[in-house]
Amino acid sequence: MDTELSEISSFIYSIPPFDSLPKQVLAHLVRELSINYVRKDDYLPPKGINEPRLYILRKGAISCLSPNGELVSRLGEGDLCDAFYHAGTEALNSSKTTNANQLQVHTDEDCLIYSVEASVLHDIGERFPSISDYFSQNSAQRLKTKMTRVNEEAILSSTLMNTSVSNFYHTPVASINAEKTIQQAAIQMNEEGYSCLVVIEHDNPVGIVTDKDIRRRCVAMGLATSNAISEIMTRDMCSIDVKSNAYDALMKMTAKHIHHLPVTKHGQLVGMVTVTDLINNEGHNAINLSSIIHKASSLTELKEISQFIPKLQIRLAKLGSSADHVGKSISAITMAFTKRLIEMAEYKYGQAPVPYAWLAAGSQARQEQLAHSDQDNAIIICDSMKPYDDAWFESLATFVCDGLAECGFIYCPGDIMATNPKWRQPQRIWHNYFSAWVETPSPKALLNSSIFFDLETIYGDVSLLNDVRKQLLIKTQKSTLFIAHLSKNALNLRPPLGFFRDFVLKQSGKHRATLDLKHNGIAPVVDLARIYALAEGISAVNTIERIQQAAGTPSLSREAADNLIDAYEFLGMLRVDHQAKELVRGESPDNYLSPKEISKLEREHLKDAFKVIKSLQDARQSSY
Repeated sequence: MDTELSEISSFIYSIPPFDSLPKQVLAHLVRELSINYVRKDDYLPPKGINEPRLYILRKGAISCLSPNGELVSRLGEGDLCDAFYHAGTEALNSSKTTNANQLQVHTDEDCLIYSVEASVLHDIGERFPSISDYFSQNSAQRLKTKMTRVNEEAILSSTLMNTSVSNFYHTPVASINAEKTIQQAAIQMNEEGYSCLVVIEHDNPVGIVTDKDIRRRCVAMGLATSNAISEIMTRDMCSIDVKSNAYDALMKMTAKHIHHLPVTKHGQLVGMVTVTDLINNEGHNAINLSSIIHKASSLTELKEISQFIPKLQIRLAKLGSSADHVGKSISAITMAFTKRLIEMAEYKYGQAPVPYAWLAAGSQARQEQLAHSDQDNAIIICDSMKPYDDAWFESLATFVCDGLAECGFIYCPGDIMATNPKWRQPQRIWHNYFSAWVETPSPKALLNSSIFFDLETIYGDVSLLNDVRKQLLIKTQKSTLFIAHLSKNALNLRPPLGFFRDFVLKQSGKHRATLDLKHNGIAPVVDLARIYALAEGISAVNTIERIQQAAGTPSLSREAADNLIDAYEFLGMLRVDHQAKELVRGESPDNYLSPKEISKLEREHLKDAFKVIKSLQDARQSSY
């Protein structure tokens, strides 16, 4: 292959989906390429080309425009233009060159473009489905395929692969002398709560006996329980070294059809692990940590436990857990810290003078919180409170918010905390707040108050918030003006897509040349989901649950809902992985992702996600 073909081959191989092709197939594809030079302000396809083709932009920039001239997308070096891939001759020869969707493809600069006939790609696609799948799907479908694969991998990915067996085994090992009787073994197992015993002879383990052995080899066979336990034990005892991972332990037990596995260290017995130990560990780390938090007796203990939160996020990310699972796990931990601090405060200051509800707001309420998040909270108090009762609630708020800050949950920069008297009010005042926001909406007021449309009770009387939410949803379903204002605010945050060549990146400062995944990707989805929920009277607060429940309503089609969830989960996955890498390096996690940090294929999926979000924002804009 000469130098020019080698350079072209390297360029094509860097572009998904061609990066999955074997070298000999790629070489065939390169030989089939046509090279075109297209002047600025001309249109694709070049004159004289009538058959459907895929265009690959090598240099320059092109714009895809709708029939009314609206910019749909801009493409740059390495981008694929498939506007004419499925087009027929009639479409290719029409004025200003449009396809079946009437897209106009305009060159913004002098361009060097490679192209290949659709028939060539069809032939390759018959042998390599990844090629045909890629070009037969739109951006939403490609994203769905990606997220389906990610979710399957998350299910198959096991905690055990990344965890030492030392995290699971029990010690000391329950044992019994080989001369003891079967009855004595059964009594010991019953009294000590063990389902197996290691049989010892001259201080050395010589076998293992389980409750299953007693049933099968003694009771079922009519063997006297006065016989020695050594008569029914398994002599060729299988074991595993303490340095092995837990997945190996599970596989060994599965292969041997056993449920108990002794653990050794330097050949010496140190513990016992069971199938139940391994299976029950999957996905329960947050639950176990919450249990430890509940037992903490001081703020000092809580501070020590809080050091595990970043480690939990790192671990969940390494296991391939979905962003939804990670968010719910971290939020559960935050909830446990908050509850324990409230209990400590009530013990310190005495019982509350009147019923109340401690509320989480924002990401914690939505169960989408990650490590090192700031705290957003409030209190609804029963209307029977007296003015002097606020002193107790002020003490409560100060104790809890200060305690959360000590545990790494920083104070809210916007002062959305129960320590602010404005957000520590009787129920009737909260009713008034929401009535004013809904009935006389203003963009600025809604911008500052949108966080309060995401509330959840953490502790106390749940009916206080439920009553407020019930009346709120009755109002929001009827107020098109409120939904219009909320929609307008939501559209201020746009995905960084559709500009020259690639993503719109930060131009200066600490986060130069990065994408803000939170504000330009995740937040727009959160905003859309909130609008759908309030418009349709949906009480759910979690973003995915809101979208799922809004699916099939006038606000959102089922197909659009599925696409939006895929986009949201993909963005969340990138965010969780990005933050995990920062935490491993000992850095504070942020939301600024450099496109260079992810693969070319992931960048394409990211563009697909942004396109989905933009299309639904456009639909919302046209509605209001």
